[in-house]
Amino acid sequence: MGSMSTGTKPVAPLCARDGLAPVLRALICILLLAVSGFSVAAPPGSVAPRAVTPRGELAADEKSTIALFEHARDSVVFISTSSVVQDIWSRNVLSVPRGTGSGFIWDDAGHVVTNYHVIEGASEATVRLADGTDYKCTLVGASQEHDIAVLKIKSGYKRPPPIPLGSSHDLKVGQKVFAIGNPFGLDWTLTSGIVSALNRSLPGEKGSLVEHLIQTDAAINPGNSGGPLLDSAGRLIGMNTAIYSPSGTNAGIGFAVPADTVNHVVPQLIRLGKYVRPSLGLRMDDELNQRLASALEVRGVIVLRSPTAKLASGLRETTVSRDGQIFLGDIITAVNGQSVDSVHQLALLLDELRVGESVALSIIREGKPFTLEARLQGEN
Repeated sequence: MGSMSTGTKPVAPLCARDGLAPVLRALICILLLAVSGFSVAAPPGSVAPRAVTPRGELAADEKSTIALFEHARDSVVFISTSSVVQDIWSRNVLSVPRGTGSGFIWDDAGHVVTNYHVIEGASEATVRLADGTDYKCTLVGASQEHDIAVLKIKSGYKRPPPIPLGSSHDLKVGQKVFAIGNPFGLDWTLTSGIVSALNRSLPGEKGSLVEHLIQTDAAINPGNSGGPLLDSAGRLIGMNTAIYSPSGTNAGIGFAVPADTVNHVVPQLIRLGKYVRPSLGLRMDDELNQRLASALEVRGVIVLRSPTAKLASGLRETTVSRDGQIFLGDIITAVNGQSVDSVHQLALLLDELRVGESVALSIIREGKPFTLEARLQGEN
């Protein structure tokens, strides 16, 4: 034992004298330690634990958040994907883990909705329910431009109830939202925040844009993709899809595909296995349209017939003579009263409608305003 000073005399040598009886030496040591300011540990079991202060009732918002999570948890799934590869030396076929994500039960038929990028490039997908059971699933359909995919659980199982469906067109900036998912593989994680902004756009694959996204500050991280974004009533208002972050982790800027888009696309994916865009049979080339509009000093979408589609009845296309002279056709300026000045804007408006639906087109024909009704067809 090292020497501990009381200020004048060393303690340890006195306590260590062999001439004193053991009990007497112990009493002297305790007395000297107490005088020198050192506390003496009490024998084990002589001090009772502190009494716990009663908490009282949880706050009303805490109770509602707990109830929201407990009600929705079973309908959220953990998705793991893998790719089938062949070893170049042994020729053995191997299943290699690819990634993880989230999803949610869509209906009583066992369909699961997730992001397209969660299952992109995968050969197999497994869904884990909240009770810990794993099920193989098949791909039903996907829409890359909306970042939506639908899976279906293969074998029979006790289906959790689908999350109640809400709407996204009436969302307000500032209202509370809740995200459930599996960030970094940490299953069934709840985060909360608010709607930070609406109608955001993000670059998608092959130069496309994912439109009408909900921006939120609820913590969203890798693994949250495909999980539900809920309002304070526990209704599905979006599907978490992306984050904006220099580090790749949550920076308070997350995005979700709105529920209205999900509800518009998913039934088609289940029914047809693909998404068919509503079309007027036009050539949808924004750059070409801008060049023509600038050269002809007009504003709107110039009608150019697509070689793969039939032009909607009543529309007149722009033609070019053999000597290069342009004969201007109709110019679309509005759809159902909503103005358009680009092919991209026109495509967005049509995408909110359905194949077979009739639309009112405001056009300029030979310099004069004109209105006609056209029926939307499926884009090939």
